[in-house]
Amino acid sequence: MKSPKSRPSRISLNPFVHEVKLTTAQKIQIGLMSFTVFPVRILFAVSFMLLAWAFAYVGALGRSESVIEPQTWRKRFFDFGVRMSMRAMWFFCGFHWVKVKGQKADPSEAPILVMAPHSAYFDAIPVSENLCTFVTKEMGREVPIWKSIIEYVRPVYVLRGDQDSRKRTVEEIKRRVTSGESWPQLMIFPEGTCTNRLGLISFKAGSFIPGLPVQPVVLRYPNSLDTVSWVWQGPGGLKILWLTLCQFHNSMEIEYLPVYKPSEEEKENPALYAENVRKLMAKALEVPLIDLTFEDRKMMLSNGPLRIFNFSALLEFNQLVVRLGLKASNTSVLEQQATKARKLQGERLSVEDFAQGLGLPVSDKLQQVHGMFDEKEDGHIDYRHYVIALSTVCQPQEPKETLKLAFKMYQNEDDGSVTEEDLATILEIMLGVEKMDLSGLFLSLQEDTGKITYDELCEFVDQHPDFTYNYIRFKNHPGSFCFSSARSNGKDHKKRD
Repeated sequence: MKSPKSRPSRISLNPFVHEVKLTTAQKIQIGLMSFTVFPVRILFAVSFMLLAWAFAYVGALGRSESVIEPQTWRKRFFDFGVRMSMRAMWFFCGFHWVKVKGQKADPSEAPILVMAPHSAYFDAIPVSENLCTFVTKEMGREVPIWKSIIEYVRPVYVLRGDQDSRKRTVEEIKRRVTSGESWPQLMIFPEGTCTNRLGLISFKAGSFIPGLPVQPVVLRYPNSLDTVSWVWQGPGGLKILWLTLCQFHNSMEIEYLPVYKPSEEEKENPALYAENVRKLMAKALEVPLIDLTFEDRKMMLSNGPLRIFNFSALLEFNQLVVRLGLKASNTSVLEQQATKARKLQGERLSVEDFAQGLGLPVSDKLQQVHGMFDEKEDGHIDYRHYVIALSTVCQPQEPKETLKLAFKMYQNEDDGSVTEEDLATILEIMLGVEKMDLSGLFLSLQEDTGKITYDELCEFVDQHPDFTYNYIRFKNHPGSFCFSSARSNGKDHKKRD
């Protein structure tokens, strides 16, 4: 599969993975502090969290959920109690002081604070110190004690994957920032998920839709050992808390950048507005832009012997099908596409035929998708290649389901087998690679007929967890410095053309 864009892809880093590597000295320090400092810190941190909960719970009694109350002495008292209790909790977590650069703008000047990168639950420090409201996951309602503290600042809840919930979230953001009432500033992490701070992933447009000025806020943790990053693949929440509380001091910097006022073009195009603010913040952080989204994380974290090796073209394909509304919501949709491809029997489609089959008009984006599978550069594609790629990006952590779907489109009706050449094509698309050589696989089979069934392949993969390293080869294979044909027992295996 070819990339549809001429510009270099900015996805060389995986922002969803973090590994904590400890030196011998650090291991000794953590071991000693685990039995001395850690118990004391956790005791006081929990105590002050409970105190913050008490202030928040009592302070929220009897108030309206949709209307902000005026600044009375009672509200100021409970605000102060929550703020000071939370600051004490962070102190006993090792954040003895927090360095602040720049000046936080007044809500009338910038009703929304855009914060990045989002990498840890310690990112809540500026939220608690300013008692800003924020956007958070719906599951936050289920956490005892913490729930009352969160709800004290009246967050905007969002349910991931629910389009209606996301729409309601945007509407609530617009209502608050344009109501003219004295709502606290809204802090938003536009990345929508935690990353390892190696770069800034794509921003969601929700906070930019109102078209109002925003103040970018960048967060840094300038520590020699990163114990705070809580990402999709790495230390769990409890381990992060333990490692962080076993540090003598944890540094954090909050920098308030100048208020960003959108142009008329940016007001009309929230995606452009979000991208320009992201570039500004990346420059301040001195980190690269990474063109990934929260939805791309499953592809970047695919694992196992049939995991994706080269994400570039598949990620770009995924972004295109999402924009075209072609992303399959369930397996039945993929089955329908596979049935359609099977009926075509390998017939090659022009872009007009491709568009007609999808029920869409010919557009630049559709032409880009079509061009990704035009390997012969003759303006025609095999529809089966598109279906394999679609299944791969829709269920990247279930490669065997994509494999099963592909076999249904390619298999011989008599014995359910596919040829070596067709299997190479299937695996090239699934793994995102080029020039697949399966000679190592077929030489390892009990009977090399140049064909293989789905069950035979799955059984072989299950028995050989190192399948992609020892039994296949492709361009830029991680197990070799060059692409070469496999040999076994001194017997040559003829490569496919």
